[in-house]
Amino acid sequence: MNKVVNVFLGQIPCYTVRTSQLCVGRFYGTAGNDPKIPKNVIEHLNTAQEQQTNGVVYDKKPFRMELEEGKRYSWCLCGRSKGQPLCDGTHKLVQYKITQRPIRFQVEKSGTYWLCNCKQTKNRPFCDGTHKCEEVQKTAGK
Repeated sequence: MNKVVNVFLGQIPCYTVRTSQLCVGRFYGTAGNDPKIPKNVIEHLNTAQEQQTNGVVYDKKPFRMELEEGKRYSWCLCGRSKGQPLCDGTHKLVQYKITQRPIRFQVEKSGTYWLCNCKQTKNRPFCDGTHKCEEVQKTAGK
């Protein structure tokens, strides 16, 4: 049985869907009815997660990536890194006046993960389906 949920971009309702239609249902299938978005096991160690703004839309679909347990990664939040979805330090260039910082993260176990490339996810750095919202789809990203 699928749950019906409202998908929001910030506080703007985008559409209502069944959970099986969301990115998490498609990319994070589980044996139960509730798709499970992975957790950042080091979220409590940094404050970058609390940033209020999102970066520019880099792409309108998530990035599939093999991640290793115990390895620390830096996910690009500003959307300007040339090494997407990971940070390459572009946010440090003064001429861009970028205020977002990368999100440092680790995964609980090694495996395949879907990282957000639209930079609008509420579950940084993992895709939560926000890229399917009409507001994101209208942007100039890929």
